[in-house]
Order: sequence, then structure tokens, then C-alpha cells
Amino acid sequence: MRGVSRRINEIVFDCADPAALAQFWSALLGAPAHVRDPDWATVAADPVLIAFQRVPEGKQSPKNRLHLDVEAVDLLGAAAAAEALGATRLGDVIEDGTGGFVVMADPEGNEFCFVTG
Repeated sequence: MRGVSRRINEIVFDCADPAALAQFWSALLGAPAHVRDPDWATVAADPVLIAFQRVPEGKQSPKNRLHLDVEAVDLLGAAAAAEALGATRLGDVIEDGTGGFVVMADPEGNEFCFVTG
């Protein structure tokens, strides 16, 4: 498409507390966080920047239409570590012959999955 670089610049989460959510994701991914101001924070999760912007409204729907898949070596261990940071496990670990996943939510309810395989 003309005029489009075909590269995603960043993934942006709407949230109530950008600094707190950036700190959660920073700890989860082991990537540096930068809080620009009370309304904007980022985590440099190579190869993409994850950004958090303050919005006045809360999460409107219980189910995300988009979520992040985070690679894990040990699904139960990753889920437990995320829960210690404030995440919530939303389901059981599901495994088949090729890999598995567990659905989680960050402290503001944004869903993500730990995946293997």
C-alpha cells in the first residue's frame, strides 16, 4: 500500500494507569519501561514497542478481540510468576501434542496468553 511502511510501530493498550501497567509488563518480559508522563508509558519489548495510554473509560467488554501471545518454557511456572506480579489466570493450561497455552489477564484485565510449541 502506498505511503505505508508495512511495519507495526507499536501496540497500544488503553488503560487507567499507564505507569503501573508498564511496570507490570516490564517485569513480566524483562524489558525496560519508560514513563513519559502520567498519560503515556512504554515497554521496549524487542522487536516491538508496547505502549500504554491513559483513557477515561474502563474496559468495556469482558473479552479482548486482540491479545498478545508470550512465549513460555513452563506454562505453570510462567502463570505463577505472572500471578505474583498481579495477573489473573483465566483458565486451565491447555496442551496438545504440539504445544499449549494458558489464558491470563494483566492487572487491568487485558488478556494475554503464555504459549509453548
